[in-house]
Amino acid sequence: MAAHMPTSRTPAVAPAVVSAQGAGLSPPPYRVVRALLRSGLRLVTIEAAHLHTASIVLYVRAGARYETARSNGLSHFVEHMLFRGSSGFPDSYALNLAIERLGGTLYAETGRDYSLFQISLAPGDVDGGLCILGDLFASPTFRDIELERRIIIEEIREDLDDRGRNVNLDDVSRAAAWADHPLGYAITGPLRNVRGFKVDDVRRHFRRFYGGRNMVLCVGGPVRHARVAPVARRAFAAVPAGRRAPTRAPRMPGGGPRFRWVDNDGAQVEIQILFHALPERDPDYLPLAALLRVLDDGMSTRLHYRICDQKGLAYSVNGALEPLHDTALLEVDASCSPVKLPRLLREALGILAGFRDELVSDAELEKAKHRYRRDLEASYDDLDGLCGWFGGTELYFRPRPQSERLRRMQQVRPVDIQRAARRVIRPERLTVAIVGTRHQALVRRVAQIVRAFR
Repeated sequence: MAAHMPTSRTPAVAPAVVSAQGAGLSPPPYRVVRALLRSGLRLVTIEAAHLHTASIVLYVRAGARYETARSNGLSHFVEHMLFRGSSGFPDSYALNLAIERLGGTLYAETGRDYSLFQISLAPGDVDGGLCILGDLFASPTFRDIELERRIIIEEIREDLDDRGRNVNLDDVSRAAAWADHPLGYAITGPLRNVRGFKVDDVRRHFRRFYGGRNMVLCVGGPVRHARVAPVARRAFAAVPAGRRAPTRAPRMPGGGPRFRWVDNDGAQVEIQILFHALPERDPDYLPLAALLRVLDDGMSTRLHYRICDQKGLAYSVNGALEPLHDTALLEVDASCSPVKLPRLLREALGILAGFRDELVSDAELEKAKHRYRRDLEASYDDLDGLCGWFGGTELYFRPRPQSERLRRMQQVRPVDIQRAARRVIRPERLTVAIVGTRHQALVRRVAQIVRAFR
């Protein structure tokens, strides 16, 4: 049993929930077409005639997990440097002006296992957007490195306290959860690395990861693959093939449960509770996703109702799954006043342990399935989400269509959720990280709660 205080029972969900079992999706108003370009670049076109905007997204298999301690932050650095222009657009002003004349904006981000570059624009301007991106990724200039370095340093400093320590809770918790694996590195990297990167480092990293075989180009909106494909072939013809970046599978660190604390001034303490979970292709991933729906999918679900509504321990609390192709993290995060932290932690761990100890009710599960189906249908109008699922997922494996995802979710039973919970909600898989409070006695109490979890 988990070490937790007795709690009030979650109220039964009203029996009038519409059954999701056997309910199908509305036919998707889009078609996904794939092609392989000569360089090995995978092209995914989402033909969605019902939408009124288009999006071009280039996904790259890069990020912190492909770095070493010495190169950590280089993927993020390269992302920034690409905004500095290309042979056809010799500086950042020329590049951004060309995109903005099409009505778009170049957006980019780097994660732990990907980078992406996106332009959203009118459907009639897709050809122009493809030509701009093709030139950018064929011949970047990487100029003005010192100027861009100063910008990145300012971005990093947003996560540092007055003693130069990283107080970004995501970074603190991942460093504890993944130990020495690169998945635990900060995406932006440490200041000492960023201060030392040279143009040669940027070019070498770009050549290593920005080849056709290591990228996916996704074009979505009211477009036709027959029109997009030849333009993409011409626009990206000069991008080298490169090679696909291999991934080092993470191993769950030993010695759990793990606890990490960074003291920091402030009226509240931030807390994250993490469990090493299951990758998307694991048979128990969808039961785990159903567990998350029962845990936190609205104000009537267990997490918010018991911690916020009934206990008043926090203003908000959230549960989520962070999926990667070969692993995942189940996460609960909240902020509260320091004096409430031990009770909040016990309550949250008790709620999670309850999924191992008792079957979820049929009413809770039916509600979760119904909302899952509604969210899948809502995704038909979410172009960014469609590109992320069919394009971003393609970096690692072929994503399932929405109808298949619903079919598999409809088959989930309470016993499946309990089995997934017993695989995941375990002390050796637990990491707890907090940022805030200088009261060491309070921190010792929290550490004891973590160590006592069973």
